[in-house]
Amino acid sequence: MVHSAEVVVIVGGGVVGASVAFHLAEAGVRDILVLERDEPASGSSGKPIGGIRAQFSDPLNIRLGQRSLEAWRAFTTRPGADIGIESVGYLFLLGSEEEVETFQQAVDVQNELGVRSGIITPREAHELCPYVDPRSIVAAAYSPDDGHALPKAAVHGYLRAARRLGATLRTHCTVTGIDVDGGRVRAVRTTSGTVRTAAVVCAAGPSSAAVGAMAGVDLPVTPLRRQIGLTGPLSPLPPRVPFTLDFGSTLYFHNDGAGGLVLGLSDPRQEPGFGREFSQEWLEPFREAAARRAPALAGLEARSGWAGLYEMTPDRNALIGRAGEVSGFLYATGFSGHGFLQAPAVGEIVRDLYLDRTPFIDVGPLSAARFGGHAAAVRPEAHII
Repeated sequence: MVHSAEVVVIVGGGVVGASVAFHLAEAGVRDILVLERDEPASGSSGKPIGGIRAQFSDPLNIRLGQRSLEAWRAFTTRPGADIGIESVGYLFLLGSEEEVETFQQAVDVQNELGVRSGIITPREAHELCPYVDPRSIVAAAYSPDDGHALPKAAVHGYLRAARRLGATLRTHCTVTGIDVDGGRVRAVRTTSGTVRTAAVVCAAGPSSAAVGAMAGVDLPVTPLRRQIGLTGPLSPLPPRVPFTLDFGSTLYFHNDGAGGLVLGLSDPRQEPGFGREFSQEWLEPFREAAARRAPALAGLEARSGWAGLYEMTPDRNALIGRAGEVSGFLYATGFSGHGFLQAPAVGEIVRDLYLDRTPFIDVGPLSAARFGGHAAAVRPEAHII
């Protein structure tokens, strides 16, 4: 079955695809089709809580974070949904003078761009987060304007608004091919039929490399499992704490909104792959790190948990742009754990790229072409967890 031409086909119903759909529809693009092989937010965008921040070292990431924070705070009115924002701040625990120097350089850049961040003392870090053992750190970096929100609510909020404006969502619809002729996108083939189109946006997260390959576009994205544990309600109730991260070990924790804590760690032993089963082996290094930085957490149980896929790039920075070799193929993927927090700004940018407008920031440095053998083009980013 061949469907009538849609102006834009968005591959992926996660937060980035949903943001792109909303921003395009809001701009007056009426023929928008979002293709999701499962249900919206069924991938990494379905995680219980996602961090939002502007504390990065790369000015480009800082500005993407700032722009998105503004949009997240205004989400109840545009597009109109409650996403449970908690502006508790982000607290990076620093265990060495080298880490302090790295973060001080970033804070200087952040402050120049208007981010209210700073280096604070161990005692101040403990006052913000009583779990932190101040004797175990040299300093901390903190911004009160960061925090966390609910990714799944954001996805559905964007999609509801996009559909009100005329966009179409097709679920349980897998892309099986992209037809390119004369260097231009001509159609997208799916398990529900073929869609003639001149524009495709790849927002397929961990599956983006395969989607790009269908069109002859190289998107160096590798899936990597990440897991979080949920303690369930605790007694006594935990204090309200910042999104707290130990930079050296990647341990992190924060409130879950239901009387418990979310626990996490980027396990360095995790091998790339599409596996999404929840397991608890990562709790061993989490507890080791917690014993050093936040001893009261070392014995907590993860009564339940969640496993999802990060979409990793070689330099852990996003891929955003238009394919130079295939006209009509745009991409927004490879966020390496930062897709939720950057999604509002990215939706705005992809909208402008599609409409041949000048985006609020030049994302040329985030082109997938930067991995074409030119090491100088690889983006540096120190604030990676």
